[in-house]
Amino acid sequence: MNCLKRLYSLDTDVAEEAPVLVLNQNYEPLNVCNIRRAIVMIFNGKAEVVELNGHKVNTSTSSYHCPSVIRLAHLVRRPRPRVRLSRREVFIRDKYTCQYCGKKTKDLTLDHVVPKSRGGRHTWDNLVSACRSCNHRKGGKSPDEARMRLLNKPSEPKVSPYYIFVQKLQHSPTDGWEKFLPVSVSHS
Repeated sequence: MNCLKRLYSLDTDVAEEAPVLVLNQNYEPLNVCNIRRAIVMIFNGKAEVVELNGHKVNTSTSSYHCPSVIRLAHLVRRPRPRVRLSRREVFIRDKYTCQYCGKKTKDLTLDHVVPKSRGGRHTWDNLVSACRSCNHRKGGKSPDEARMRLLNKPSEPKVSPYYIFVQKLQHSPTDGWEKFLPVSVSHS
């Protein structure tokens, strides 16, 4: 128990800098946590070290090897991840293309297919990317009233179970993670 108390005195910068891949009991990637959380889970018997990242964390009385990958002791069932509804994700889904005229640009706006003033909701099925001129032309009308046609029917994007790891891989080092993630994810 003294080891756990000492861990809470770790330098927070060190504990939050390096991410740790958390695997389910069946070695399926489950999450990413920081070193402090990983070490606490290991000491509590909730996880075991699978890979080390080559660094050490020093406390006042001890030194611990930092894990890069840990595996949970018990299987955790999890729901399929979903893409969070945001401007950026709508633009990515629509490939930065206006869904009315087909113009590819980074200067896009969000358009509610059924305008909010007519009860349209802020959902995946009612939001599309639109260039400024098409969005202005459509205004508060439906696409039929504005005599505009959608190129693609909007829908919620399907996401792979590895969605959260793609985002983490873009921002952090991944010592030893490659063996546990599909090739397409680890080399994005």
